[in-house]
Amino acid sequence: MVWRRDGDAPQAMERNGGASIMFDPTTWTGFHTWLSLIAIATGFIALLDLIGGKDRAGLTALFLITAIGTSATGFGFPFTGVLPSHIIGIVALVILAVTVPARYHFRRVGIWNVVYAIGIVASLYLLVFVGVAQAFGKVPALHALAPTQSEPPFAIAEAIVLILFAIAGFAAVRGSRHVMRPAF
Repeated sequence: MVWRRDGDAPQAMERNGGASIMFDPTTWTGFHTWLSLIAIATGFIALLDLIGGKDRAGLTALFLITAIGTSATGFGFPFTGVLPSHIIGIVALVILAVTVPARYHFRRVGIWNVVYAIGIVASLYLLVFVGVAQAFGKVPALHALAPTQSEPPFAIAEAIVLILFAIAGFAAVRGSRHVMRPAF
């Protein structure tokens, strides 16, 4: 596969008749975007469950799988150096590398329950943080407010997200103390 640029939209050119549609950036972008949207939706359910002292194992597993998938597929885009998105992806994968065993190996017993709750909140926060950045980059009305993402509207939006997730994190740790532990 050879990469070329037409304006700002990279396109994959197939070589030797190869049918590698998965690596066409528009398809890859769509796949990555859908993974992230599913991760965010199921992540909010997992977060609300933690706050409410509930545990929906299937939805939580779907969140963890799609969050890992989102971070991993972010490295599949063409790049020439380490970007902020790569740093966020690495941090997210490290958080998930601790969160998954906290749930499935250590069964959220003792301190692992707190580690798990913080991991869920931090993973979801990073997904939403990137989602807000993407919205300011791609939604014309938001982009007009903060074209370089260094303007006050962008900083205010990200600060609000951080504050809300800090509050949710405290609530999740408190609520997770009352959840029935998964029996697997």
